[in-house]
Amino acid sequence: MRISTFRAFKSRNYRLYFTGQSVSLIGTWMQKTAVSWVIYSLTHSKFMLGVTLFATMFPSFLFSFAGGVVADRYSKYKLLLLTQIVSMTQAILLTLLIFFRHYSVWEIIALSVLLGIVNAFDVPARQSLVYEMVDDKRDLPNALALNSSMVNLSRLIGPGIAGLVIEKFGDDVCFGLNALSFLAVIISLLLMKLPAYVPKVRSKNVLGELREGLAYIRNTPEISFVLRMLALISLLVLPYTTLIPVYAKDIFHGTASTFGIIDSAIGLGAFSGAIFLASLKPGRNLRKILAINTFVFGTGLVLFSHMGYYPLALVFVTIGAFGMMSQITISNTLIQTTVAPAMRGRVISFYAMAFFGMQPLGGLLIGILSQHIGVENTVLGQGIVALLIGGLHIRFLQKKGALKTVPTAAQQPGEVAIPV
Repeated sequence: MRISTFRAFKSRNYRLYFTGQSVSLIGTWMQKTAVSWVIYSLTHSKFMLGVTLFATMFPSFLFSFAGGVVADRYSKYKLLLLTQIVSMTQAILLTLLIFFRHYSVWEIIALSVLLGIVNAFDVPARQSLVYEMVDDKRDLPNALALNSSMVNLSRLIGPGIAGLVIEKFGDDVCFGLNALSFLAVIISLLLMKLPAYVPKVRSKNVLGELREGLAYIRNTPEISFVLRMLALISLLVLPYTTLIPVYAKDIFHGTASTFGIIDSAIGLGAFSGAIFLASLKPGRNLRKILAINTFVFGTGLVLFSHMGYYPLALVFVTIGAFGMMSQITISNTLIQTTVAPAMRGRVISFYAMAFFGMQPLGGLLIGILSQHIGVENTVLGQGIVALLIGGLHIRFLQKKGALKTVPTAAQQPGEVAIPV
């Protein structure tokens, strides 16, 4: 692994952010695993797994527009600090609910809705603040790829820890550890030294700024295509993860640890994909890599869907997750390196809408579909859809020119453009 893989660590603020978020995200994935396991253990319903995903992510869709405008109008740093404090409060409430054992599925779902609302404001602030944390803007694509490696390393570690903690100590301890993990990111934010925030004079109201963001996306085909493809794959393919508890419990006849291991295999593949992207030399054609990895994603799901041999199934789901990583990371990178700075928060809110908003709808759709045609056939169909979306990326490359180079918003005068 080259030293250049970690070149964004030259920025002190980014190092602090990366460290704090790494700890917090392990706790987040522990909570996600525990929530899915508790819900499925209580209801034995595939549909309720979809409802849980819907409850967590659809509020992010509803409020993402407001989150993007707020991130552009006010201090991103203060907004991010606030969202982390509220998220920790949500985790504490969930811990207490599980600890006292007097809870229903709908109480857990209500707290998931609260977290989804918080995420609508957290994501635009957090993603756009990364731009300010990185001293050399040429390191921005590397920082975004490292962010993805951080998310997926935590996904690799968190579910495995969650499975062990649930079996050895109980659900409440798992939720409690997540609440504690937020202290790491809050402390890291407090230690940062960012330039003083200077409020900007606004000539438009919130609705006017939202319309301005929509017009900007419509008039920037390179961004609008990425958002449309991300929305499609988030709706129809990414919700395959909601069916993993069914594979663990019913297909492989396992326990919470089995669920944790499969989820960790997905994390391993995604982490490997993120490290691969972080190691890319500047100037690589990210759109071409995105197209290829979409085919990898679809192929992995097709092979995993009906594989009854557990060790080989882990291999295939890892391969699929490697390709899955590009959907999130390269889409984010293409947007952040192309968007005008004044539009960054609003455009990222549309990115969040495409990612967080479509998945809950897809989770409900996949939950219903799996009841009628079976879990394995559903995942097979999702793999085929990913292959078709890969074909759309190839068609876009052929239409625009595979080696087209455009200047990016992250560049300073005299820098070399990044092929997108």
